[in-house]
Amino acid sequence: MSRIRILPEILSNKIAAGEVVARPASVVKELVENAIDAGSTRIIVEIEQGGRKLIRVSDNGQGMGRDDALLCLERYATSKIAKDPDLFAIRTLGFRGEALPSIASVSRFTLVTRETDADVGTQIEVAGGRINNVSDAGAPPGTMIVVGGLFYNTPARRKFLKSIDTEMGHIADTIASMALCRASVQFRLSHNNRIVKNWAAAADPTDRVADVLGAAIKKELHPVDRVTGDIEISGWVAAPRMNRSTARGIYLFVNGRWVKDRVIQHALFAGYTGRLMKGQYPVAVLFLKVPFDQVDVNVHPTKHEIRFAHQKLVHDTVRDAVADALRHFDPTRWNVNEPGIAGSAQRPTTLSEPHAEYKRAHPPDHQDVQAGDAMSRTADSTAHAAAAENRHKPLPSADPVDTPVLPINPITRSGQPARQSPLWKQRFFADLTFIGQYRGTYIICEARDGLMLIDQHAAHERIVFEHLKRQSNARRPAAQRLLLPEAIDLGFREAKILEKLAPELDRYGLEIEPFGGNTFVVKAVPTLLDSGGISGLVTQLVEKAAEIGAGAEMETILDECLIVMACHNAIRAHQELTEMQIRAMLEQLDACDNPSHCPHGRPIWIRWTVKDLEKQFQRIV
Repeated sequence: MSRIRILPEILSNKIAAGEVVARPASVVKELVENAIDAGSTRIIVEIEQGGRKLIRVSDNGQGMGRDDALLCLERYATSKIAKDPDLFAIRTLGFRGEALPSIASVSRFTLVTRETDADVGTQIEVAGGRINNVSDAGAPPGTMIVVGGLFYNTPARRKFLKSIDTEMGHIADTIASMALCRASVQFRLSHNNRIVKNWAAAADPTDRVADVLGAAIKKELHPVDRVTGDIEISGWVAAPRMNRSTARGIYLFVNGRWVKDRVIQHALFAGYTGRLMKGQYPVAVLFLKVPFDQVDVNVHPTKHEIRFAHQKLVHDTVRDAVADALRHFDPTRWNVNEPGIAGSAQRPTTLSEPHAEYKRAHPPDHQDVQAGDAMSRTADSTAHAAAAENRHKPLPSADPVDTPVLPINPITRSGQPARQSPLWKQRFFADLTFIGQYRGTYIICEARDGLMLIDQHAAHERIVFEHLKRQSNARRPAAQRLLLPEAIDLGFREAKILEKLAPELDRYGLEIEPFGGNTFVVKAVPTLLDSGGISGLVTQLVEKAAEIGAGAEMETILDECLIVMACHNAIRAHQELTEMQIRAMLEQLDACDNPSHCPHGRPIWIRWTVKDLEKQFQRIV
């Protein structure tokens, strides 16, 4: 007797239900996706007891005739695909033909549907996968599906359901996610006959975003818009200060499908590099349009996971689009007539011309460059005397084609601080009025419309980091050779890491050579780094590279190494600075691409407007 048998259809449907229907929210997702595919403009979701007792989804879509209504309950019955090529260019949300028969196999299921031009609708009643009744029914155009007693015939599955509030929370999140991508569709959700949320149809997509994420965050959003080849990216990213402790504020959509894709999420975090601390998550709503034949949505029955044909291109495009959008939050790009506010509800305004385009359109005058370079050289030659009082080396002048970076202690021969505006950036920090230094850590300044508090360590860390990065693009990075090369002994694993890392670090002026076995010697260091404690710095660099892992891209490893180097040499908290040193630092902040966050992601400054202060002192109502 054969031991292999074909499973009954009802049993196979229950197995499929284990993949498609994980909880009530899974049912809601599948039914709402079908409603969207049917062209609905109004979708009503009614829930009782967190979906355990009842799930009812009604729409005003195109509906079905009797024959199609019966066929949709058969496994692998679908109107979305017909031949092999269709499977590799999916254009709809549902297409597998598993959802309805799987749901019907583990519930008491009722389908009522009517086509727009039909005189009468069709009602089908199913229990545990068996059709009990088919009849005509009076019904409005569209479809209504009722799912009662979910998992009533699979008690082992039912016991894994969480509390009513938890399950209802998942349902609400599911509807909210779909509502974000379909602003023109009305979604209404109720629980136990009480309306939980009604997302009215919105002509402006940003109104739907505010409806889902909250009105307060709308003012902190900045649009993302980029086209690279066949890839289109749009949406919004929130200011880094609006971060959350979980990923619940991240909404990703590919061709109108809500997904949880690791490639896009990693690219999103990469775009926020240097703006978020570890454990912080951004708030973002991103929409990707990719050619249908370049994305596989048939990876998993739930269709949450997808696969791209050109994964790296998608990743890099998302990363660059997010990074470009976030640069507009920096204060150097605020309109001088409308000062932006950090830490408040006012959204920073942006310059009319991005930095890169302005630089290309307005090449520097040769005489101006020569004068600026001469001033930097003069400041360099006179800064060394003052450096004896400050263990931190002055920043050297930048390459003439780059934005000049002033020394930390710029003094002219007349004894007056050297004043020089960054060539391509709008001045902001340099125009602040210095008030004082608090606890040797925070710099207090007066802005056009309030007070600024600047973390001196975070600010200098950002300056050193960006200067090191600019040096890597120079033909000959500025470096100082050590009179006595410093030897460093490492373990076997660490030595192998440094062997690969040393040639890359040479781009930044840190010259390290093998000296036999697991020993290396440091022969030169970047001019803006303190040569003291260099062995400890190199050890930290190796440890950081080991922590990141060999699988990471070299640029990622080098960026982390630069962060270590910048932190190693930045001025510390509780260190007294002269007013000239502080003014030099403020000017250098204007030359930074990201003057709002240190390389670790901590904020460099906070700001209170006059309105904020008067409100705190109850001078205004």
